[in-house]
Amino acid sequence: MPRKPKTSRAESGLPDNAHIAGAGLVESQPITQTLESNFMPYAMSVIMSRAIPEIDGFKPSHRKLLYTMYKMGLLTGPRTKSANIVGQTMKFNPHGDAAIYETMVRLSRGYQALLHPYVDSKGNFGRAYSSDMEYAAARYTEAKLDPIAAELFADIDKDTVDFVDNYDATLTEPTLLPVGFPSILVNNNIGIAVGMACAVCSFNLREVCETTIALIKKPDHDIAATLKAPDFPGGGLVVYNRAELENIYETGRGSVKVRAVYTYDKAANCIDVTEIPSTTTVEAIIAKLTELVKNGRVKEVSDVRNEIGLKGLKITIDLKRGVDPDKLMNRLFAITPLEDSFSCNFNVLIAGAPQVLGVRRLLEEWTAFRTECVRRRVYFDLQKAKDKLHLLRGLAKILLDIDKAIAIVRGTEEEAEVVPNLMIGFGIDEVQAEYVAEIRLRHLNREYILKRTEEIASLEKTIDELESILKNPAKVKGIIIDELQRIMKKYGQERRSQLLYAADIEESAAEAEEEVPDYPCTLFFTAGGYFKKITPQSLRMAAEQKLKEGDRVIQTVEAGNSRELLFFSDKGTVYKARANDFADTKASAMGDFVATKLGFDEGESAVYMAVTTDFTGYMLFFFANGKAAKVEMSTYATKQNRRKLIGAYSDKSPAAAIFHIQQDREFMLESTSGRRLIVHTGAISPKTTRNTIGVQALSVKGQHRLKGVIPFEEGMVAKSNRYRTKSLPAAGSLPSQEDIGEQINWDKL
Repeated sequence: MPRKPKTSRAESGLPDNAHIAGAGLVESQPITQTLESNFMPYAMSVIMSRAIPEIDGFKPSHRKLLYTMYKMGLLTGPRTKSANIVGQTMKFNPHGDAAIYETMVRLSRGYQALLHPYVDSKGNFGRAYSSDMEYAAARYTEAKLDPIAAELFADIDKDTVDFVDNYDATLTEPTLLPVGFPSILVNNNIGIAVGMACAVCSFNLREVCETTIALIKKPDHDIAATLKAPDFPGGGLVVYNRAELENIYETGRGSVKVRAVYTYDKAANCIDVTEIPSTTTVEAIIAKLTELVKNGRVKEVSDVRNEIGLKGLKITIDLKRGVDPDKLMNRLFAITPLEDSFSCNFNVLIAGAPQVLGVRRLLEEWTAFRTECVRRRVYFDLQKAKDKLHLLRGLAKILLDIDKAIAIVRGTEEEAEVVPNLMIGFGIDEVQAEYVAEIRLRHLNREYILKRTEEIASLEKTIDELESILKNPAKVKGIIIDELQRIMKKYGQERRSQLLYAADIEESAAEAEEEVPDYPCTLFFTAGGYFKKITPQSLRMAAEQKLKEGDRVIQTVEAGNSRELLFFSDKGTVYKARANDFADTKASAMGDFVATKLGFDEGESAVYMAVTTDFTGYMLFFFANGKAAKVEMSTYATKQNRRKLIGAYSDKSPAAAIFHIQQDREFMLESTSGRRLIVHTGAISPKTTRNTIGVQALSVKGQHRLKGVIPFEEGMVAKSNRYRTKSLPAAGSLPSQEDIGEQINWDKL
């Protein structure tokens, strides 16, 4: 076969410096070909074989591990070293011992990540609620299968599921497990694939089984009537929202809010948090609380401690004297991970294709899968019964003349002729004759043969029953219902996550807001990005402001201590704060550097401060290219109380000036060419898109740009009509002779 000629660097379109040392010749390849040949197979492998669970509730890594433990006989007997299990699993899963052991840890009882763990563990397996508590090495821990795992493998040897070869074709493994209950919903499952992900929350086993039974009996059953809400292994309080839950049940998407559980120790004046949302960790909560205390946003807390011990999770929050613990916790639920959301995305592989299904569809798919498993099991038992009946009928014929059978065997000279002679002598087929020929000499008595042939009647009855089941779908459903009821009774447990109804939250909603003392103050913002909050008393004592050399005050606002502050940066970002976040200071102090205080990105500076209470009015942005944008202030109000919003305004052209106005008014614009234009903001349509590029207001040509903008007041120029226009955009007019000498402070905001 002729070799493909090498592509020269000139033919490939690569520059001369495209050669990589040690890599040989670099050849160009279309990006579409790279995606098709390299990326797409990888993406499909991640989706199909790693990250997305199937209808039995398991990813391939889970299934391979549990099946290995099942084949090792770990359903019964003592535990074995985890390292031994990991080594055996590598016969099915060649991805390395670390990944396999971590999979086992997450399935274990010790890790406490599942409502119903499948691995009974001994030793240090870490904790799901703590990122600092790491699990011990596999050589130090032991494990076996938990009793509930028996329901995963029941009748797996009766052809209930398909088997395929492992990666080197030396062993076979099941494609799915014949799970006897909807494990896909009983234990949570989270995975991130390429271009998609899944997040299945856990539900109470008893409620899931009851719902499944109800749906089998009545397909239009109201799921919310039996499946109350998700039930998380770490407990917590599920904020009950019927409409949101019904949406999750129908679509498979939505979010569930979970609150921590706490108690107040009056003697020690502290709050003990004993259950937290499963989406966070103890360390994350303590870090957030510590940050809030240091920043002065939470002043009622004197200390926060991690007191995890033998009794389990515990976070202790020491309070200052006179603090109402319930009011404080209502605030902390709003601003810390003590209340968090589990975002549901029920993405499951169905027949090899990822689908986002609601609870109803998932249970329907599981019922169809389980129905097939039961039918295959019944068919397997039926064939076994028929085969046994066939053998026993042949044995019954021997009963007619045992001596004749013995004579045939003794009179046959060659062993190979024994079976054919028995077939001829009793009119039986080869299988029956082979069975008779293998009977031990001690069993060739009438008593043994009579006992065996008595089974014929019961076998015939069993076969009739099995055939009836295969012909009647209602009987198959009855078997599934009976098994679900047995599992529910044997393994069901009370809910760990209790429900918190909206009425209980509404009573304390007003208390959740932080109680900020409101008093008059004057806010100062400088061109260098410094901020000061000064009370009237301090301002009367020393009115002269201390500033950094070369700095100047560009905004002075009389406001209150509870006002919302929006600091717009030169990178198109806005950082939100409150005046209360800044300490009172004096005119003789330098003030707070906003970029440091609010955690600006490196090289980012604050250029404008907006002060508001209810996010009314508009934000005006004037750009160097002469465009102007008017954005509704309400678009900067966020329900999640986010502190940083990117895309606060357009970055297509540098901002020449920014203003916050309550109502439309006139502004004077001046370009670098010296032309001036008076623009009324009523001519600019308001937008709800923050990063809108705006409309052209001042026409600029060549290298000229918009230089300055200032709120216009009558009397600032001799002839104001000279600079007004009926339509936008406009080039403006050069200053009149009377206005040439007028000095206008374009830096004044």
